[in-house]
Amino acid sequence: MNHPATSIRIQAACSELIWAARLNLLWIVFTLLGGVILGLGPATVAAYTLARRHSQGESFQAWPEFWTVYRREFVRASLLILPVAVLGTILVGNYLYFSALGPGSEALRIATLVAMVALAGVGTYLGPLYAHYELPLWAYLPKASLLALTRPASSVVLLFALATIVFVTSAAPVLTAVISIGAWIYLNTWLCLRFFEENEARLHSKGNS
Repeated sequence: MNHPATSIRIQAACSELIWAARLNLLWIVFTLLGGVILGLGPATVAAYTLARRHSQGESFQAWPEFWTVYRREFVRASLLILPVAVLGTILVGNYLYFSALGPGSEALRIATLVAMVALAGVGTYLGPLYAHYELPLWAYLPKASLLALTRPASSVVLLFALATIVFVTSAAPVLTAVISIGAWIYLNTWLCLRFFEENEARLHSKGNS
């Protein structure tokens, strides 16, 4: 009796997995196109922009639309994403360094870990925020930080989702080349769009804009 409904759900799930894999491929190709460093920002912003449009039910041709956003946002996206990526790389390097020093550096290791988690919490809002709202470039990071602090439950959900994907990918690294990054961007966007809606509804109920 439930076979047709189950079949439809399976087809929908497979369709979303294929979409995440395509988004993953787009992100990798265009990041490499910019020599990684210059490609990371615009590829990430383009992926989040298309993920948002897909989450809202839009139909479009992925490759030409990705290229359009990639070119349009090349400079702004780099200015937004690269500083966060550099800071994250420094923190990871420091964490590994302090971990290698042994028990004498435990306090520094824990402090670095806390900073990494805080940056990850802010970072989980940054891409969806940029794709969803038109703000001055300098305003995105403070806005993402504010959301991370004032929406702790949402932040925990996002961090848990990120940690799950990182854990699964670390167990099967080949997933990075197949789906992991695209799956994270899509899931991150899908969750944040709902959190943004809830936040806007809460603000409107209080008479704020």
